[in-house]
Amino acid sequence: MKAVVVKAFKDAPELIESLKPEIKPGHILIKLKAAGLNPTDWRIADGMLDGKMAHVFPLILGVDGAGVVEEVGADVSRFKVGDKVYGQMLHAPVGEGTYAEYIVVPEKVILTKMPPGLSFEQAAAFPVAGMTAFQLIKDLGLGRDQTVLIVGATGGVGTFATVFAHLNGLEVLATARGEDAENSIKKAGASTTFDYSKGDLAQQVKDAYPEGVDALIDLASNPEAFEKMITVVKPGGIAFTTIFSADAEKLKAKNIRGGNFEVKGSIALLEGVSEMIEAGDIEIPIQKISLAEAPQAIAKSKTGKALGKTVIII
Repeated sequence: MKAVVVKAFKDAPELIESLKPEIKPGHILIKLKAAGLNPTDWRIADGMLDGKMAHVFPLILGVDGAGVVEEVGADVSRFKVGDKVYGQMLHAPVGEGTYAEYIVVPEKVILTKMPPGLSFEQAAAFPVAGMTAFQLIKDLGLGRDQTVLIVGATGGVGTFATVFAHLNGLEVLATARGEDAENSIKKAGASTTFDYSKGDLAQQVKDAYPEGVDALIDLASNPEAFEKMITVVKPGGIAFTTIFSADAEKLKAKNIRGGNFEVKGSIALLEGVSEMIEAGDIEIPIQKISLAEAPQAIAKSKTGKALGKTVIII
């Protein structure tokens, strides 16, 4: 089978011919139809989980995927042959990933049946980014018509957060650079956009919303920039950063809740995302690429300039 791998930590990804994995007890064999590209993928390739989980090389990249169950091992009860499934398929050993034509995973991984009517490419876009965004919006605890500013809004997590916030009746303010990014994030549900390349972002927000915003989701700012961004949040408001830029004491001094955010994925959380997808008729802007184009797309993801969600069609 074809697969995108790295042969050692920090190596450049490449497309190779690999052996089709064999079924094991308690596992399922999935013929993959699509895989979602996430920043997590290149971070794993660079050694993010080295020393924390066992790895195998060549390391097949990818944690998000969607496909059809082709074979089930002994003692499997959750799935049957022919089921359309999607999920976050990271498991030990790291390196049996979704950037491939087939994958064998334990049935206990974060995997569930696809919502009816959802395409494989849409399903592959959801797991990591969708669960992160879903939990972020839930943890804000905001009511209808309250305001949330999303910094780094036009990437995968930001786009999902915009969609889910809009579905929950929130007013979404989003950062977007350029006309394409602005149109994309407004289609996802943002009512107002700010171009960070056109001057001080915090000041732009203060000029438009002098009373402040109720919440901040920051997916992009370093600690110094995040400290500046929290000045736009109302006292008693809430601010999250997904890249660990928050200083708890500085938030407390400004009477702002929140802090550093890390999602704990679970089957229940993914099923919650599935329910929202079905209820909201969600369409996410997707850039479709082939397995052969994945190495180049990973390099672009590293720059932080990818727009929307990239999905590999297999």
